[in-house]
Amino acid sequence: MTKVAALDQLVADNSPTAKAVLTVLFPLTLLFVLLRYFTGAGAAAGARRANNKPPPSPPALPLVGHAHLIGALPHVSLREIAARHGGEEGLMLLRLGAVPTLVASSLRAARSVLRTHDQSLASRPRSVVGEVITYGPSDVAMAPYGEQWRQAKMLVTTHVLSAKKVQSYRAAREEEVAMANQLVNC
Repeated sequence: MTKVAALDQLVADNSPTAKAVLTVLFPLTLLFVLLRYFTGAGAAAGARRANNKPPPSPPALPLVGHAHLIGALPHVSLREIAARHGGEEGLMLLRLGAVPTLVASSLRAARSVLRTHDQSLASRPRSVVGEVITYGPSDVAMAPYGEQWRQAKMLVTTHVLSAKKVQSYRAAREEEVAMANQLVNC
């Protein structure tokens, strides 16, 4: 009996095994295949990475990545992780949720990252939520590093966050704080 015929018989019998296969195993298999396809974890991705090997990384959990390894004192946790899993260069790659994060744990690595590669690492990660909230990456908080970001930062610091402007907003801030206190103390 072929595998397809066996599956047809299970479905026709309306057995609990068929229900388990169709409701649990099939969606899990489909999810696994789609994840492998969209993350590029196939053979072609392995061939692309052969020459460009990423820094070492500890084992990660599927959705949270390495976030579970960061404790109450992040600097201590990162030092301990770097001692166990960091490479000779003092670099390691952590995935905090969906964001890949390069950690430089030695003076030489930090100097290299901050001086040599500062332009390539200065930008912010793209965030779909940030783009929806701010109607695209056009504000100072979400814009990628570049000329547009520098111009927006200059405008904000000179026209919105100058000492005179901040002082002029004092009455509005105090009014908002009073309203928030009333809402909390109802």
